[in-house]
Amino acid sequence: MSTYNQIFGIKVTAVTSNPSDPIKGQVWFNTTDAAMRYQSVTTSGAWAAGGNLGTARRLLAGAGTQTSALAFGGGPSITAATEAYNGTSWTSGGNLATARQNLAGTGTQTSALAFGGSVPPGNTLSAATEEYDGTSWTSGGNLGTARRNLAGAGTQTVALGFGGYTTVRVANTEEYDGTSWTSGGNLGTVRFFPGGAGTQTAGLCFGGTTPTYTAATEEYDGTSWAGGGNLTTARAYLGGCGTQTAALGFGGYTGTANTGATEAYNGTSWTADTSMTTARRMLAGANAGPSSLTAGFGGETTAPVANTEEFTGAGAPVTKTVTAS
Repeated sequence: MSTYNQIFGIKVTAVTSNPSDPIKGQVWFNTTDAAMRYQSVTTSGAWAAGGNLGTARRLLAGAGTQTSALAFGGGPSITAATEAYNGTSWTSGGNLATARQNLAGTGTQTSALAFGGSVPPGNTLSAATEEYDGTSWTSGGNLGTARRNLAGAGTQTVALGFGGYTTVRVANTEEYDGTSWTSGGNLGTVRFFPGGAGTQTAGLCFGGTTPTYTAATEEYDGTSWAGGGNLTTARAYLGGCGTQTAALGFGGYTGTANTGATEAYNGTSWTADTSMTTARRMLAGANAGPSSLTAGFGGETTAPVANTEEFTGAGAPVTKTVTAS
């Protein structure tokens, strides 16, 4: 026999504000703005505009998540500026001790790591490592190989740095334990300006220049790198986030043009997703977050930009409003 709820449905709750943690399928009526809403999930990825950086810049580094991101360093007027993002706007944080561009970053907004890069005058290579506590930067152990244009992954105390440029492109991988860097297994493909994601024992490197623009992807197991599925769009100067089996690569330069191409990696292959609104290269990303919820910021179109874009992937929770048609 059918129940009352099956025949007539469940009573819709009237609330003065939207539930803080609704579940999929939940329906409610917001009496404050007289709107019927329900909780669903996204069916495809999408980028949306976020708040602009205070300082437009390229060749910067990033850390954190979509609603708690960190941007630091960059150029072309090489800067030590650090900014923190709350999902809406950026505010100034503590400056890097070493102003630089072409650096790598990883970690969270309150526990970030900055390493490598180039410093004025003359883009001198840097091995400097700095640790951020949410307020200020302090010195950590130097990289074994000073370099620029490298990628990073992991956390402040268990990090990975790989690829880059000294006087030539390099395949060097180094592992950080919160105090010092030690050598790891070399990349199979020598490159600089790749994208990075994952952890110290499950890292991901993709794209870069070899010097041709490459789609090559490699996976790290804590000892050595092995090949993964190629990017659909070969490029360098791109952003990345996520894990070795659920990563996102976005933006960059193909060798002929800037791109907003966004691709998702499942541990085997890359598939195209919705492109960024602003095609750009030399950008940074909130690389500690999941591939379904990240942010890309800064970079260059024909000049340095301050734009921030937020990505929401397919399957992410979303609140929708019922409208009359």
